[in-house]
Amino acid sequence: MLPLYFPRSLVEERQSLPLLPEDIGNAEGEPVVPERQIRISKKPGASEDNSDEEGLEGDFSFIGSHAFARMEGDVDKQRRLILQGQLSEAALQKQHQRNYNRWLCRARAEDLSDIASLKALYQTGVDNCGRTVMAVVGRNIPVTLIDMEKALLYFIHVMDHIVVKEYIIVYFHTLTNVYNHLDSDFLKKLSDIVDVKYKRNLKALYFVHPTFRSKVSTWFFTTFTVSGLKDKVHHVESLQQLFTAIPPEQIDFPPFVLEYDIRENGSYYSYPSSPDL
Repeated sequence: MLPLYFPRSLVEERQSLPLLPEDIGNAEGEPVVPERQIRISKKPGASEDNSDEEGLEGDFSFIGSHAFARMEGDVDKQRRLILQGQLSEAALQKQHQRNYNRWLCRARAEDLSDIASLKALYQTGVDNCGRTVMAVVGRNIPVTLIDMEKALLYFIHVMDHIVVKEYIIVYFHTLTNVYNHLDSDFLKKLSDIVDVKYKRNLKALYFVHPTFRSKVSTWFFTTFTVSGLKDKVHHVESLQQLFTAIPPEQIDFPPFVLEYDIRENGSYYSYPSSPDL
């Protein structure tokens, strides 16, 4: 194939002609697609009329006669609008919905039984307002030992039918260690992928048995990474405090959570029986 691209003589070049496609691009071999060509102006943020008039003047004069600098024709409207921050909210939501639907299809098709066996995410009862309660057990998430993409798929698979109406999440941080902590990159990815109804219908996230470090991490994450979540996060130091929002008979938790709470808080409340998780 090399003589086709790098003929060493005129003879080889002539011999290659019948084997080459009719369209081999411009003089430099670059493909030219008219509908994808763009204009270059010295003020990318300027209006379309101004960019037509100024063309390649000013700051882009150093580009010279390179093919990229000579591109003309219609601008890719969607890309230009995104860059200028003018793409309609409806179009962005539609694009996001298509991406979420692809993840949902994967979640429904893939075998996630290994993630389900961890029993780290499950539905349990309702709160005082009648909203569905979802429990997350941090200690049951061995971050370093499982495929976190499959964990994300399992979350979507379980939550998709829950988030169509108002719900709350109770996260048990009890006795977790560094091997159980979800990093901010994973949580940011999860937040970016999930459908808008996840955020709209989430009414509260109860963070049970937090540590000083987890409080600081949560503050940074909800302040600088995911907007709109900060006011929904409630740090809960004891189960007694949690039961003011959720009746004790409406929430199941692992035995070690109860044991830790009694040891740390000296609670004498009559707790409901807990499933063996």
